[in-house]
Amino acid sequence: MREYLITALLAAALCYVVTPTVKKWAERFGAVAQIRSRDVHTLPTARWGGLAMWIAMVLTFLIVRHLSFVGKAFGHELQGIFLASTFVILLGMIDDRFQLDALTKLAGQALAAGILLLYGIQILWLPINGVITLPPSIGQLLTVLIVLVTVNAVNFIDGLDGLAAGIVAISGASFFAFAYLLAVVYGFSRAGSPSLVTAVLIGACIGFLPHNSHPARIFMGDSGSMFLGLLLAAAVITLTGQVDANAISAENSGPTLLPLLLPFAVLAIPLMDLVLAVFRRTLSGRSPFAPDKEHLHHRLLGAGNSHQRTAVIMYLWTATLAIPVTVLAFMPLWVAGTTALALASLSLAISQRWIAGASVKVKKIV
Repeated sequence: MREYLITALLAAALCYVVTPTVKKWAERFGAVAQIRSRDVHTLPTARWGGLAMWIAMVLTFLIVRHLSFVGKAFGHELQGIFLASTFVILLGMIDDRFQLDALTKLAGQALAAGILLLYGIQILWLPINGVITLPPSIGQLLTVLIVLVTVNAVNFIDGLDGLAAGIVAISGASFFAFAYLLAVVYGFSRAGSPSLVTAVLIGACIGFLPHNSHPARIFMGDSGSMFLGLLLAAAVITLTGQVDANAISAENSGPTLLPLLLPFAVLAIPLMDLVLAVFRRTLSGRSPFAPDKEHLHHRLLGAGNSHQRTAVIMYLWTATLAIPVTVLAFMPLWVAGTTALALASLSLAISQRWIAGASVKVKKIV
């Protein structure tokens, strides 16, 4: 745990330090978000925050590869994850500067998933009615689908200062706990790579948040949302698709079932936002990729909540959904249920109080 903690703290420190320099680069090369009708920011703001996260990841990898335990995670799979993440960073930087169309971005994301496949990173089985070994073509298709959904789910919630970075950090922490326990408690060597990736992911998000919290001085842009989504998807696929389910189930059924549940739990909020947006736009006769101002965070802001409160409410509900599922893998059902009830009660109480208070303020203003 100590080496993973060092990794996360190092990534956080490096991201925090390099972000102001990246901000200057973005402003110099014109990668600046102008004000559009659907936006909530009021001033033109630099993008390319994803580049700062990528630089932090690279520097962190160069330093921690010499550590005794974390160094074991460096191998063929991590090389594939690095190349795929580098590709989406370049794609996102181009988009942040020149505004690529949705289909071009989707094709680029699929190519990044193809890089993962070239390095053997794909879903091999699913824990349904025991263990089902997937045909290679089905596993590859499912892998590409997971990458596309995860990347775009993160992108969909990147519409409020600090929101996407905070939610991904919480999601990454939940997944790290599961991956780390598999690596240490059960001794699965393949779990080392997901643990390392999510540790860097958490650190990069934490280091970026001080610059991205309201009022944001820099946005992560599509370079950041695609980068974070790709890393999270790669960690999920590497762990859930390549851990020996039969070996785990001999000790505990929780870790066998969790790979199917955890990706949905840690990304429940952005996935729900994504599904609602697709249905909403399709039913109104618009393209599923057409932007609007009806995301969950827009609705909370519309109820009178501040940027900070809106972000915290969504942080709380992300933790409420993600943490109990992680607990379920290694603890009895009643412990996970108690955890879920406690977190849900806390999140509901805070959300109701803040939303009610915000509604009263709005009525007074009107």
